[in-house]
Amino acid sequence: MTSLKNKVVIIAGASSGIGKATARRLANEGAKLVIGARRVERLKQFVDSLPDAEIDYSVADVTKPEDLENLAKIAVDRYGHIDVMFNNAGIMPTANLCEIRRDEWQQMLNINIMGVLNGIAAVLPIMKQQQSGHIITTDSVAGHIVYPGSAVYCGTKFAIRAIMEGLRQEERENNIRTTIVSPGAVDTELYTTINDPTASEWVKNNQRTPGLGLTSEQIADAIAYAIGTPETVAINELLIRPTKQSI
Repeated sequence: MTSLKNKVVIIAGASSGIGKATARRLANEGAKLVIGARRVERLKQFVDSLPDAEIDYSVADVTKPEDLENLAKIAVDRYGHIDVMFNNAGIMPTANLCEIRRDEWQQMLNINIMGVLNGIAAVLPIMKQQQSGHIITTDSVAGHIVYPGSAVYCGTKFAIRAIMEGLRQEERENNIRTTIVSPGAVDTELYTTINDPTASEWVKNNQRTPGLGLTSEQIADAIAYAIGTPETVAINELLIRPTKQSI
């Protein structure tokens, strides 16, 4: 494994959960971070908690291309290049299709798919010019298996797999690596994006039952491993479940 020290890493969706845990893991390894999220006050608190780390932050709504372009600009202006872009923002409102929740469907398309595309677009020209780079995206077990109540969410995550595989094929000759990280149940705040209170409580309890939910730190370790492999090695997919998870 190569050193993560001085790696320039952008993380979108860094205010909680996997994004925050990854930021902390990489900062502790000496990486230089540019982090973004909609909840900018949480980013400030995080940065203040690591006074010795090199971290810049800015508000970033992944549905706004200009916000992600700004993160890329901050990284290039300060460090001259970008090593890694981690697209981590996502939502998971679950409901059967018969409930016709068009607003939720559109939100998932805007954040889970267009948000990733906006992140890719913000850094890809820079990475092509560099002839190097690594784009990582948080997917899900739901991008590999469809289950009732999550058809649209699963659809967005299947789409991410296709987009990231297309990116890999198109940019491999430019030495740009791609990774999707597909966690199973993880103890994060994702359940708060479920509007149905019964479903939200079920997911929350499932994530937090000992032995049934992973920690964000465990996923961050896997991401750090993927980043730390040599440039000639691309860890394209990481599918990570709790041992006792059934699907």
